[in-house]
Amino acid sequence: MTITRLVLPGPGPAACDVASLCARLELLYAAGAGAVLCDAGAVTAPGLGTVEVLARLRLTAGDRPFRVTGAAPALRALLDLVGLVELLGEAEEREPPGGVQEGVEPDDLPV
Repeated sequence: MTITRLVLPGPGPAACDVASLCARLELLYAAGAGAVLCDAGAVTAPGLGTVEVLARLRLTAGDRPFRVTGAAPALRALLDLVGLVELLGEAEEREPPGGVQEGVEPDDLPV
């Protein structure tokens, strides 16, 4: 699988960057990218525009592999706050990692 990198502009992408970044992502997949790693290393001042950009990129990717890398603590915290931490490839707090099933004991009460 070909892994391609899409770099977000710093210090933080804004809502006005959505269209061009989504178009670039579509071009990467059309050119044969099997997976896209979205490099957020330059994002030093994330805000709601950054969240919108990342959410729209995730929607544009659809079922195709897409993950954010290089996220600074501020961006990690913001994504966690808005419920998009899964973009980082990490399990949400209190959630098991993907593919892990919780055990059920015979004396557990139904919820």
